[in-house]
Amino acid sequence: MNLSLRSFLPSHKENQETQKNGVILVTFAEPKHVVSEQFRTVRTNIEFAGAALDKCQVVMFTSSAMSEGKSTVSANVAVTWAQAGKSVLLIDADLRRPTVHASFRKLNLDGVTTVLTGKRKPEEVVEDTFVEKLSVITSGPIPPNPSELLNSKRMIQLLTWARQKFDIVVLDAPPVLAVSDVQVLVPKTDGVVVVANMGKTLKGDLRRTVEVLKLADAKILGAVERVKAKHGDRGYGYGYGYGYGNEK
Repeated sequence: MNLSLRSFLPSHKENQETQKNGVILVTFAEPKHVVSEQFRTVRTNIEFAGAALDKCQVVMFTSSAMSEGKSTVSANVAVTWAQAGKSVLLIDADLRRPTVHASFRKLNLDGVTTVLTGKRKPEEVVEDTFVEKLSVITSGPIPPNPSELLNSKRMIQLLTWARQKFDIVVLDAPPVLAVSDVQVLVPKTDGVVVVANMGKTLKGDLRRTVEVLKLADAKILGAVERVKAKHGDRGYGYGYGYGYGNEK
C-alpha cells in the first residue's frame, strides 16, 4: 500500500543546509496542518507494520545516500509519537553528519559520543525539548571512529537504558551505502524504516540498501518515499509503502 502525501519539506538545495540549520519540524510548528496529519499517518503505518514483531520500541530511520530526507522524517515522526502521548527519545546516531542538535537548538557539547567513550552517562546527556514528552540525545562531538563506537557494548547499554525510560526510541542513522554504521546498529534495534528520494535515489541503490539490511537480519518496516510534487504544488510529497521486507 502506498499513501500519497504532500508537504512543504526541504528542497534539495535547502537540504544542503540541513546539517547547519536543522530540519523543518512542521508537525510542531503547524500540528493541525494537513502535512502534520500525513506524518501521523506515516507513524500509524509504522505501528501497523511493527505489530507483526515481538516488539517495536526502537525504530531506526536510514536511507541509501545523503540528503534523502531521513532526518526530516525521523524528527517529525518522533514529534507525532510525542503528540500522541508517548514518551519519546530521539537519538542522533549519525555521528558523521548530525542534525538533531540544530533541529532542536541544542549545543551538542555532549551526547552519544561522550556516552560511548565513557565520559558521560545517558541520564547526564539526555535533554528535554520544546516538544512535550520528546527528549533528545544529540550526537556529541564528531569522532574519528563512528562505526567502532556504535558497535561497542556501551551502545547496547545506552539503548537498554533508553528502553527502560521511554515508550519509543527513534534512531536517526547514517545512510546504508555510505558507511557500515547501520549494519552494526541493526541487531540493537527492533525495526528499520528506509527513506528514499524517488527523484534522486537510484533503483539499484535502493535494491542494494534492502539487500544490505537483510544480510544484517534487519526487520524492515517499510519505506518512506519522497517524490517531487505535481506541477503547481508546493514542495515535496512523502508516501509510505510497507511490506518492503517481504520483497524477493
